[in-house]
Amino acid sequence: MEKLTAIIITKDEILNIESVINSVHFADEIIVVDSFSKDGTFEKALELDVTVIQRQFSYHAEQKNWAIPQAKHGWVLIVDADERVTPELQKEIIEVLSTNQKDVAFWIGRMNHFMGKRVNYSGWRNDKVIRLFKRDFCLYNNRRVHEEIVAKGSVGHLKCKLSHNTYTTMDAYIEKMNRYASKQAEDYDTKTGKLTPYHFVIKPIWGFIKHYIVQSGFRDGFIGLTIGFIQGYVIYMRYVKLWLLRRNLK
Repeated sequence: MEKLTAIIITKDEILNIESVINSVHFADEIIVVDSFSKDGTFEKALELDVTVIQRQFSYHAEQKNWAIPQAKHGWVLIVDADERVTPELQKEIIEVLSTNQKDVAFWIGRMNHFMGKRVNYSGWRNDKVIRLFKRDFCLYNNRRVHEEIVAKGSVGHLKCKLSHNTYTTMDAYIEKMNRYASKQAEDYDTKTGKLTPYHFVIKPIWGFIKHYIVQSGFRDGFIGLTIGFIQGYVIYMRYVKLWLLRRNLK
């Protein structure tokens, strides 16, 4: 069986750190890269018999690309602090590592939960990410938000899913979405022309319609309605922050 390194990127994840580490206990090596947490995450991780490294955070792709070469083993599993490897997924990963694989990476679907409930629609139904891959064949692209692995080889699909719960409180979630909007503004600066009412009105409205109607968010009830509004809000804030960025304002 091939050996596996699990990598967890953290900042102020005291509520998640022990559970996420426990969910990857089957890995041969576990590395926590902590961005100078102030809530006890770093100290708690040190108690859990894993490798803990502190490094200043810039954005996720940059942090993960730095962390990947730190892995001792040829296969890497990256898990966010708000994700859990289920027992079924653990079993499938072990099976993959026990066979000769032509693939250098694998897509893994995510079961998303929001405000205490499973989200079945709202554009999150087919959510998937590349998280299991060969260390020397994969790196993340340079996006500041929604980074993706670029693989030098074929990419397979795992059947089982990660459990993902990105919600703690509404205030914390909106704060997180505002951070995402700021990072997205940097990504969009080079590919967005003159800002017009299309960006501030049409695109946010379409964002809501896309998630709530086109992608059947209404079938998720109040949760789907909330997700739709938040998605529209994030799009609006992306262009507000791009407008500010271009004027050297905050």
